[in-house]
Amino acid sequence: MQIRETVKFFIQYVLLGLAVACLFLLLRQQLIPAGSENLQPGQTIRSLPGSGESGPHQGVISYQAAVALTAPAVVNVYAGRVYGQASHPLLQDPVFRRFFGDAAPEPEQRRSNNLGSGVIMNRDGYILTNAHVIKDADIIQVTLRDGRQIDARVVGTDPDTDLAVLHITMDGLPGIPIGDSSRIRIGDVVLAIGNPYDFGQTVTQGIISATGRKRLGITTFEDFIQTDADINPGNSGGALITADGRLIGINTAIISNSGGSQGIGFATPINQAADIMQQIIKNGRIVRGWLGIEAQLLSPDIIEATGLVHGGIQVAAVLQGGPAELAGIIPGDIIISLGGQPTSEPQQAIQLITGLNPGMDIEVTLLRGWEQHTLRAKVAQRPPLELR
Repeated sequence: MQIRETVKFFIQYVLLGLAVACLFLLLRQQLIPAGSENLQPGQTIRSLPGSGESGPHQGVISYQAAVALTAPAVVNVYAGRVYGQASHPLLQDPVFRRFFGDAAPEPEQRRSNNLGSGVIMNRDGYILTNAHVIKDADIIQVTLRDGRQIDARVVGTDPDTDLAVLHITMDGLPGIPIGDSSRIRIGDVVLAIGNPYDFGQTVTQGIISATGRKRLGITTFEDFIQTDADINPGNSGGALITADGRLIGINTAIISNSGGSQGIGFATPINQAADIMQQIIKNGRIVRGWLGIEAQLLSPDIIEATGLVHGGIQVAAVLQGGPAELAGIIPGDIIISLGGQPTSEPQQAIQLITGLNPGMDIEVTLLRGWEQHTLRAKVAQRPPLELR
């Protein structure tokens, strides 16, 4: 009887041990990704950037490869302006000048410096940066990551998108892989590279917080990428890249109460910026269509009163002698469609008109009072920002 109890006890413990071993093997298969059994000591499991693989035990452990691929093409931009200090009225007095002649002190010259960043877009030496970085500059210097410094020439600017194109002539310039900003997704990891506060090249990391941001009052044509990667003064004109090292944006602005990063930064999509660059290189400027109207959204009361279910835009002002006035458009008109396309937002109307070539005719359907009219306007060339 005692032997039987001993055997029974032994069998129970053997079965318990087998159950624990099976459970351990099952959990091990779930916790360790396939293929990891071939790892050598010291190796780490990770998914490749951009591979699309995901899981609770996978992820990028370093962005060094992406930075090494793109950072050499990000430059520091120093824009200087020299201006004279007003002299004391006594120094301009004829009697004073007669006694002191050439010994009279001359007005001192002062210099202001603006700091920013830029991206070398190709090995021909064309650089994208922000227009506000080089505004009113007398001299512009570019410093590469390897320490080389050279004066840059302004090819052209586009204040409507706050973009500018510079050119430098130098051997051995780095290139940068260009991404497709139309394919980015909210939540994608991005890196911002620039020269904040003149510290030297700095990399910050975040995600894409939003796309297609408009009506921010930063530029005329807004379609910004929003990111929480730190963008500070000096980062303007720098690169926004993907985790696998492709340029998708030019860092442009931040929303901040303190002047520093608060996690809301904006970059111009590279698809838009590259198109602007090519036009500036080709023409020295951007040619856009223009009608000469100021429009605003319809109020809910007007929509209800007019029954415009699909909306429209109300003409708030018309430039005297402009294409809209010549076509017979007046303030108070409600534009329903442009070129046959329904129009419900001023920004939508601007983008449609500016996409037309100067000299083209466009059909304008509008509501005036309770009557609908169709007019034809000849598109003119959009004048510089300071002349509007």
